[in-house]
Amino acid sequence: MPVPRVCVLRAPGTNCDRETAFAFASADCGDAVDVLHVFRLLESPELLDRYQILCLPGGFSYGDDVGSGVVFARHLTEDLGEAIDRFLARDTLVLGICNGFQVLVKAGILPGPRGREGGSTATLTWNTSGVFTDRWVRLAVTASENVFLRGLTDFEVPVAHAEGRLLADDGSRLAEWVAAGQAALCYVPRSGPLPDDPTATPLDPPENPNGSVGNLAGLGDSSGRVLGLMPHPERFLFATQHPQWTRLGLSGEGAGAAIFKNAVVYFA
Repeated sequence: MPVPRVCVLRAPGTNCDRETAFAFASADCGDAVDVLHVFRLLESPELLDRYQILCLPGGFSYGDDVGSGVVFARHLTEDLGEAIDRFLARDTLVLGICNGFQVLVKAGILPGPRGREGGSTATLTWNTSGVFTDRWVRLAVTASENVFLRGLTDFEVPVAHAEGRLLADDGSRLAEWVAAGQAALCYVPRSGPLPDDPTATPLDPPENPNGSVGNLAGLGDSSGRVLGLMPHPERFLFATQHPQWTRLGLSGEGAGAAIFKNAVVYFA
């Protein structure tokens, strides 16, 4: 099977790059995964042409000093704009996790399409609670055509963020995202059947931990090759990472592993 080359792009303040690289390596990428500092890419933007998967991992890039993901996003839109445009024009995949999701949204890559003039129809801001939230949540897959989510219906995964509240620029935007298959993941109650439309009824914390519009935990682009999500799939690669794994009788892989495996299988 062809093995794609993966670029896990980090910046000052990123702190989930090693775990994310391990997740891709465990999905049969092996040594085809590079953790690359954004300064290296700023020196040589053409390095991005070597890769088929770009992943922006979690953390606090540039300390979130002027807003979550803002400085990192500026690198992508201004300093690396041409390299990013070339990458997105190829048959490639992009994954943004937590702070990486914030970067993709602030750069306008999500919901997309990214214009050279920048800007986005969405933003991520402070949780309605006003505090950092660290807990496990249940997600429903509402865009199964997205490459990263193929074969998944719902799964549990941890969240850890203070600025995870996804907001749209106007009231009609949620319906547009749903119709376009971009409303990729939604927070749902941790027990019971999945709702027919997870975006329809707003949930309160802790089920929706941040107050996102439409209970959205993630967005995709219209091609299905880009995904951003606030939860951390790289923190649930093994069943034993679940806080109730013994009580629930879990074994083997954790649900988060499927997201990384789907990315690798895409290039088969």
